[in-house]
Amino acid sequence: MPTLRISHENEDKMHFVTITIVEWINILTKERYFEILGKSLDYCRKHLGLVLLEYVFMTNHIHLIIDSKDGFKISELIKSFKSHTTREFRKALETDNRRYIPRLLSTSYDKKKGTIFQIWKRENKPQVILSDEYLEKWTHYIWMNPVKAGYVELPEHWKWSSANDRLTINRGPVELDEYEDF
Repeated sequence: MPTLRISHENEDKMHFVTITIVEWINILTKERYFEILGKSLDYCRKHLGLVLLEYVFMTNHIHLIIDSKDGFKISELIKSFKSHTTREFRKALETDNRRYIPRLLSTSYDKKKGTIFQIWKRENKPQVILSDEYLEKWTHYIWMNPVKAGYVELPEHWKWSSANDRLTINRGPVELDEYEDF
C-alpha cells in the first residue's frame, strides 16, 4: 500500500492532516510531550513557513489544519516537524518511568524497515481542503476529538486544542494564524 503523503500538485493547498504514533501507542500522556509538540509547531510557524489554523493534541495522534507560506512545502514542514519531535520525544522518554515505550517502538511493525527508533507513522492521511464546507467539517472534527475521547465535556476546555482560541477569549499554548479567504 502506498504511503499517504502530500502530493506534489497539492503542496500549495490547505490540508487537514492526521499524524499518528506508531501502533497508536499512548506516548503523549504528560504535559512535557504536549509542550514539545507546541514548541515544534511554533518553530515551524516562525522559521519554516507553516500556517497553523487548527490543531488538537491527543494521547497518540494529532490533527492539524495547515497551509504554507509562498516558497515553502507542506510536505517538508511535516517532515521537519516529525524529525524534530522524534528527537525530543526520545530524550524525554530516556527520563520517563515508562521504559516499556522505547521497547514497543523499537519492535513496532509500523516502523520503516531499517529504522531503529520511530515515533510517528509514515502516513499523514492528508485531506486537501477545497471549500468552506470541508474546512468547517474538519474544524468541527478537530474540536470535538477530545470530547468524543472523554477528556472534556466541551471542546474549549481541552487546553491542547485550537478550540480554546477560536471559541473563547482565552489564548491557548500554541499560537495560531488567522484565516484568509481562499
